[in-house]
Amino acid sequence: MHTSLILTSVFSVCLCRDAGKTDYQARQGLITQDKNKYNSPKYRFVVRFTNRDVICQVIYATLAGDVCIAAAYSHELPKYGMKAGLTNYAAAYSTGLLCARRLLTKYDLAETYEGKTEELGEDYHVEHEDEDKPRPFKCFLDTGLVRTSTGARVFGALKGAVDGGLDIPHNEKRFAGYDLQDKSHDADTLERYIKGGVVAEYAEEMQEEEPEKYEQHFAKYLAEDFDPTELEDVMEDVHEAIREDPTFTKKDRVKPADAGRLFKLPKLSYEEKKANLKAKLEALRAAA
Repeated sequence: MHTSLILTSVFSVCLCRDAGKTDYQARQGLITQDKNKYNSPKYRFVVRFTNRDVICQVIYATLAGDVCIAAAYSHELPKYGMKAGLTNYAAAYSTGLLCARRLLTKYDLAETYEGKTEELGEDYHVEHEDEDKPRPFKCFLDTGLVRTSTGARVFGALKGAVDGGLDIPHNEKRFAGYDLQDKSHDADTLERYIKGGVVAEYAEEMQEEEPEKYEQHFAKYLAEDFDPTELEDVMEDVHEAIREDPTFTKKDRVKPADAGRLFKLPKLSYEEKKANLKAKLEALRAAA
């Protein structure tokens, strides 16, 4: 590897460390591969949240930097029927499902590992049953700096990826519906979160008790003519649409309207500058 690439990688690591953007102790455990794997990549299922988006990516690390082999974003969900609420638990699950199906489709594993389509609240692990077929695609959850509390959205994205057919080591202790005192998990509660039933119930209560607050709180839903009280029914169709066509549709590049506009003015000669100044002075005298 070229020295310049190594120096660039080290420099970027120092910047991230100083800015506190990466937990390097967790990263080291996620990217360190066993020596008997003979340079095979170790994949990570990376989940990140912004104010308006959920990002799911499958990444492996190299000395020159991380390489992304599949990605899905919640702003793609309107294509599948979810027009608003693109950062809630249901959106996180759908984005994880989309990323998993997109990756398996890319490597021709979608038919071999269909994942879980019914009783979504039940815990599920992908298993390798047929020796003649390739093993399931294995990766590890990378949560970044988000707090991994019970019921967090990051585990909703994990559940979507697992139900989509990815082999990600996990247990049900951090899913919504897990009772820390009884040490038991309620599958029905998790399924309500996955299908947006919690949001639908909240919207229905607010619509009856505080209609003005309802219109303000769910303004984006109403602007898109998307009834939040029916979210639970819509999400089933969203999941089916994702499984039917998870591929990414690249948009055609459109030429900007002001493509011919010059943002940097051309250089003027001394005579041109002198003439422009003379014209400005004459205009000021005429105005006076």
